[in-house]
Amino acid sequence: MNTEKLEYFRGVLQEEMQALLDEAGKTVSEMTADTTNFPDPNDRATQESDRTFELRIRDRERRLINKIREALERIDDGSFGTCEMCGEEISEGRLKARPVTTLCIDCKIEEERKEKIH
Repeated sequence: MNTEKLEYFRGVLQEEMQALLDEAGKTVSEMTADTTNFPDPNDRATQESDRTFELRIRDRERRLINKIREALERIDDGSFGTCEMCGEEISEGRLKARPVTTLCIDCKIEEERKEKIH
């Protein structure tokens, strides 16, 4: 992959990571600032349910941030865009759709097929 494309993907990954980090920061500040005391147990339960849902989303985003960091490391070490299983180049379209991917579409389909069987 040429330098121009690598820099394009680096920018995409960095923008996505920054957006995720900004959202995480907002969540933390909102949760610490919200000290509302609900006398109604149903209101309190709704608030707790909303917080749990929000934290689950942030946990998924935390894992995505780790994948973004790994993808940035692959750009730095020159292995970005190469399938971990077969060693073939991952298509640019697949990388645009999922820049953190480590598998070409054929290997990903095969992996999902094996997971479905087990």
